[in-house]
Amino acid sequence: MEKFRPVLDFIVNHQKVLGYGVVSLLTAGSERIFSVVVFKCPCNSWNTLYGGIFLLMPAFILFLLGLLLSVRSWKVLTGCCSKGRPCRCPRGNRLQRHLQVMGLAVLSAAVAPLTWISVALLGGSFYECTATGSPILQKYVCKGRREEECLKILVTVPCLSPISPSSELEILATLRAQSQVFGWILIASVFTVALLTTCIARCRSPVSVLQLAFWKIYLQKEQELFETMAKEHASKLAERNLKSFFDSTELGPFHTPSAKAWDNISSLFAFNPKDNCYSMIHKYVSQKSQSGSIKSAEGDIYPTCLQFVDGANVEVQVL
Repeated sequence: MEKFRPVLDFIVNHQKVLGYGVVSLLTAGSERIFSVVVFKCPCNSWNTLYGGIFLLMPAFILFLLGLLLSVRSWKVLTGCCSKGRPCRCPRGNRLQRHLQVMGLAVLSAAVAPLTWISVALLGGSFYECTATGSPILQKYVCKGRREEECLKILVTVPCLSPISPSSELEILATLRAQSQVFGWILIASVFTVALLTTCIARCRSPVSVLQLAFWKIYLQKEQELFETMAKEHASKLAERNLKSFFDSTELGPFHTPSAKAWDNISSLFAFNPKDNCYSMIHKYVSQKSQSGSIKSAEGDIYPTCLQFVDGANVEVQVL
């Protein structure tokens, strides 16, 4: 077991990056399967719609799925406007904070869609079919050629065989080259933006790199213990209720956190340099007032590099 310890440590320390890598690989594999097995360009007036659907619709579905499975998005939206109590949707600075968190959730959910579009563009099949049916792209592709003849054969170009005339194969090669250029531009743009945002976030970090590493370890352990203790607590509560039901006895006392306590530890995290709280549970048990709420404090900030705190929670079941 000790031989595999470095591998396990690497996975734990880089689980977010590895997660994105697995999502990207699965998305790329799915795109290749769709491109080879499912996709068949009709080579008629349906080209643009058919090719565009295969290029963009799976990406849109993957984006919605990413939002559906995002802990951050449900942390912001759950209970926002619940029935029976006043609307708790944020305003002012809290609204700005919630929008920031939702923006990060959107960026995380965009990994799979951008991977799909990038791999599809590098493959070229979807773009070739879409471009040959679009009037705007048709004029661009046929520029410098016999336009009338080019426009006539363009919709059939994606269905050409290797023994087709060289002039038609040249058009197909041009379309494939355009698609791949767009794909590489998209990939380079995504990585450039990711690098710049990461550098800016790390440069503005209010804590050192070692404290940041400790913070992530703490959140991982807190999550593991939370799940273990929550299961134990829920089991004891269920056992007490069932025993009372089957034995027809009075319920004994049993303490569970109040709704206000759950609301407090479920709210978005704000970092304050004056304390050393590493999560909302840590802040709640350290700073709660007599009313059961977290004490308000001046100097709360929301550094981008600490956004992992709001994402490090127990899995939110939405399906």
